Amino acid sequence: MSYGFDENCAYCAKGALVEKFGYFICELPASNVYLFKEQSHPGRCIVASKHHVSEMRELTKDERIAFIEDVNRVAEAIHNVCHPDKLNYGMYGDTGHHLHMHLCPKYKDGFEWGGVFLMDPDQKKIQDQDELEKIASPLRDAIIDQK
Repeated sequence: MSYGFDENCAYCAKGALVEKFGYFICELPASNVYLFKEQSHPGRCIVASKHHVSEMRELTKDERIAFIEDVNRVAEAIHNVCHPDKLNYGMYGDTGHHLHMHLCPKYKDGFEWGGVFLMDPDQKKIQDQDELEKIASPLRDAIIDQK
């Protein structure tokens, strides 16, 4: 199945658009994985579909399965590396119409425990590439090691 490309979509255009909020971790069969630069929830990632669709229902059954498999793979890596008490999953896209899921680790003694996570609370936005890579590297290794 062929899907469109939107040059104004951060996940399609990649580069500077996605780098405003995400740091590339790796490519998986159905998605690209980014570390969310706002790390008030240590280990928070985004899994973005390779297809420019707004909702999962626009994918074929096999594409949906592949996307959820990628999400689960990233979830396993977050659990193994960051050891959250709970992992929250969020799919929004009211304004950014590209299928993606936020995987937000929650910690009992941490920020926003017991509530809904904010999209961009601006509590701990990391811009330093070395610091981002220090967080992304063990997650990348844990994702790749699952192959």
